[in-house]
Amino acid sequence: MTSRIENPLSIRFVLPEQRALYLQMKEDDKLVAMPNVEQDELESFHYLIRDSAREDYAITVYWWKPIKGELGSTCEMWGVVKWIDLNGRRIKLVNDEDIQWISMDNITEIKG
Repeated sequence: MTSRIENPLSIRFVLPEQRALYLQMKEDDKLVAMPNVEQDELESFHYLIRDSAREDYAITVYWWKPIKGELGSTCEMWGVVKWIDLNGRRIKLVNDEDIQWISMDNITEIKG
């Protein structure tokens, strides 16, 4: 059994501001630094992206989204690459429910 000091939300009367700050602190603990991606992985990512755009098949893209400075969260989405913006270094990923522009510099993994 945890004590009330270890779990401040177990106290009967907690101000909404205190609860919001505690939950924000717990969310900040989930943030991660951007993973390093090797050059050979980048080349395979570019091949899968071009192939998805050319052959019109779905891929799953994982990317890092900055939230606080050098920390962020990892997002994922599946879909077909419909547009590659070489000047902006981003791709347009489309599926049945969503459309997302993803920066090619933040992509951490692609599964075909």
